[in-house]
Amino acid sequence: MFALIAAAAAVAAPALPAPPTQAEHNARGQRCAALAKRTPDKAMEEARAWASSGGGIAARQCLGLAQAALEQWPAAAATFEGAAKDAQIAQDPVAVILWMQAGNAALAGGESARAGLAFDRTLALPGLSKEMKGEVHLDRARAAVDTGDLPAARDDLAQATILVPSDPLGWLLRANLARRMKDLPLAFSAIRQAAQLSPDDASIAYEAGNIAAAAGNMADARAAWTKAATSAPDSNAGKAAALALRGGEAKP
Repeated sequence: MFALIAAAAAVAAPALPAPPTQAEHNARGQRCAALAKRTPDKAMEEARAWASSGGGIAARQCLGLAQAALEQWPAAAATFEGAAKDAQIAQDPVAVILWMQAGNAALAGGESARAGLAFDRTLALPGLSKEMKGEVHLDRARAAVDTGDLPAARDDLAQATILVPSDPLGWLLRANLARRMKDLPLAFSAIRQAAQLSPDDASIAYEAGNIAAAAGNMADARAAWTKAATSAPDSNAGKAAALALRGGEAKP
């Protein structure tokens, strides 16, 4: 009797749907990430629904992307950090990307010390390309400047310009920091490299003027500030350069 009941139950039980394949899982993650760029509110709903149905780390990554798109920086940083920790436990290589995303979210939200710790974890893991590693060093340098650790920032910017020598931002930040640390030879060398890579960048021209002024070369400083002020008058660098030409105080 019991055997007949069990057999009947087995026949009546609906078949369970097959779990999604890895390809389907990846495709859903790509769709969710694209949605986060276009309509972050809808992406947040999608990510939470996906997470509740077993989306795991990929769903939480999409949630973090949606929160970042909405500039919910503390929430995004927390989402990425939690997913990164679980990815490390699972030995999932996406952990390195999640820690990088956590650092960027914390940096955007003004939590520089938190960002620095996330970038430390990023660099401690394998999987980053040379270019991505250079960008993480650059971002960690920005966090270090915000927390007042200028020597650490100097070391990170040196690494960034070695790993990504074609990125003018790394050279610009290195020049700016060298000027602030009174290392004018390095400042001149770095700003020249930045100008070679991006000759029309107003921010680079403005910093070149600041470095020339710090060295007492006011004619060169005015020429550089004039270039910045005329090439991009509505930019922050252009406005700062115009102020410097009027005798105002240059920004750090």
